[in-house]
Amino acid sequence: MPSAKAGDPLSRIVFDAVWPPERIRTALAGARLAPYWLEDAAALASPARRPLQGRAVFDLVVVGGGYTGLWTALLAKLRDPALRVAVLEGRTCGWAASGRNGGFVEASLTHGEENGRSRWPDEYETLERLGQENLDQMEAQLSGLGIDCDWERTGSLSVAVEPYQVAQLEAICGARPDQAGGAGGAGGAARADRADRADRAEARSAPGVLGAAAVRALVNSPTYLAGVWDQDSCALVHPAKLALGLARAARESGVEVFEHTRVDGIVRGDRHDGCSGPGGLRLVTEQAVVRAERVALATNAFPPLLRRYRWHTVPVYDYALMTEPLSAAQLASVGWQGRQGVADMANQFHYYRLTRDNRILWGGWDAAYHFGGRMSAAHEDAPGVHAMLASHFFTTFPDLDGLRFTHRWAGAIDTCTRFSQFFGAGWGGRAVYAAGFTGLGVGASRFAARVMLDLLDGASTELTELAMTRRAPLPFPPEPLASIGIGATRRALDRADHSGGRRGLLLKALDAAGLGFDS
Repeated sequence: MPSAKAGDPLSRIVFDAVWPPERIRTALAGARLAPYWLEDAAALASPARRPLQGRAVFDLVVVGGGYTGLWTALLAKLRDPALRVAVLEGRTCGWAASGRNGGFVEASLTHGEENGRSRWPDEYETLERLGQENLDQMEAQLSGLGIDCDWERTGSLSVAVEPYQVAQLEAICGARPDQAGGAGGAGGAARADRADRADRAEARSAPGVLGAAAVRALVNSPTYLAGVWDQDSCALVHPAKLALGLARAARESGVEVFEHTRVDGIVRGDRHDGCSGPGGLRLVTEQAVVRAERVALATNAFPPLLRRYRWHTVPVYDYALMTEPLSAAQLASVGWQGRQGVADMANQFHYYRLTRDNRILWGGWDAAYHFGGRMSAAHEDAPGVHAMLASHFFTTFPDLDGLRFTHRWAGAIDTCTRFSQFFGAGWGGRAVYAAGFTGLGVGASRFAARVMLDLLDGASTELTELAMTRRAPLPFPPEPLASIGIGATRRALDRADHSGGRRGLLLKALDAAGLGFDS
């Protein structure tokens, strides 16, 4: 990290402080290189679905067994129970990003208000409404399907840990920090959060800025200078339980789920394919001849099967830690009675939250891209990154010194230049594609599934007429320009964090061109 020198415009930030290395080594000594969520939910997993073999014909084939693919298959079957629907997953359902993320279910479809208003100024209010409706509908639908995924509608707490971030919060909310009023509002918010969804919808209002004392009354960290608790636009889930629950619900609705069935390509069908129409598609797999009238591609960070979108996403690795359960005394030292999800506000940011058994998930900060967009399990083992995250954790919660981590892991995020999902199509509209969630896909994946199904139906709906749906983002450049540009952008983002949030010429140029890089 940069450090301040005489005459150097860069300044130190709170996370430049380094926790004693020997304490970091002790805290990480027993941490397994494995996603906590997948291990914790292993007992809920059904036996691996058999690979698809031989010949098969379907009305709809969904490629990818993560959130987007499972929602697409499930909603398709609920719309039309007569459809023959299959999910083809190369490994097991939920093993990739859907089983490794932080479990933040955000209402936002646009990666936040600032990004949304700058990219879709004419339809931002519509997108905000659709996003909130999607979150409410998701909560109701999961309950109706009997999917127990540790759903908690606790909201999210954005915290300022540098003075310039306080000013950003004030500008966003149009209010000065009010420590007394903020603390009183927090108690009322906790009570309102327990109201049913109808009452909550009636009471929605813009959150206000909490001063240092008020925000520390919610979650106690000496790094907090201010914060905003958005009480209703975020829920927390157990990511793997959600994925496994969706897979179970899909199977129970009649979806055929095939694991260990990797799809390597799509070609046009012919008269021998067994499809009911002349334009059916054949999916290329090692074990089977698969025919489909329609195909939904939900491959997330993996290379798209529609080659025209090869550089519309790049995979970046995001890293996370999980602590052992906190004792009653440890939990009391940090408060956190509202159990909000928390994120700080820098370009390089952390996200963190409590689990059901009061562990703390701690992730974020680094976003590692590898030349050519290469994905490998080897990229998940990053001891230096995990040690840095551990140091940042104890900087945030020094009273938890001595707490140990049980798990460390990483996962690949499908980043695109507009930071939110986009849609594509091929084969005369018989194949559709959704990707580019940029770390905000837990909730948006359900919305994307609805969009893809409307597109496959050829319907003109509110969702298909959105500019977000009709326009794809600018692609990243090919290599070696991608690596050069992403590396330069990461350094510029770090420099901005060390310069009071001031964006340099490169970031301003990227903003003006509608390009960006984020995790």
